[in-house]
Amino acid sequence: MINKQNRNEIRLRKHVRVRKKVSGTQERPRLNVFRSLKNIYVQIIDDSTGNTLVSASTLDAALKGKVANAGNKEAAKEVGKLIATKAIEKGIKQVVFDRGGYIYHGRVKELADAAREAGLDF
Repeated sequence: MINKQNRNEIRLRKHVRVRKKVSGTQERPRLNVFRSLKNIYVQIIDDSTGNTLVSASTLDAALKGKVANAGNKEAAKEVGKLIATKAIEKGIKQVVFDRGGYIYHGRVKELADAAREAGLDF
């Protein structure tokens, strides 16, 4: 009998495999993406201390009026712009991108492209 796994278990296995190689430092923290069906969340994390430096999501008060549907590409683009502006205000210009085991496509790609356009380097 074949052991079937759902998509999230497969994603988590990929994420663990990537996290063995990708870690954030104080000079170049890790930009982590988590995506649910309704929202998208982003954190910039310094793995040497284990602290979250900056975070943004579609649930932030700054995005409440801008996005009608929080689970689409337009919302992900707004979150990417928001995380980049918050990071630059904190003095963070370079990050390591951690897509969290998700395919670099759709909402994850839109978020990354918007963060790059807003000034983050990764």
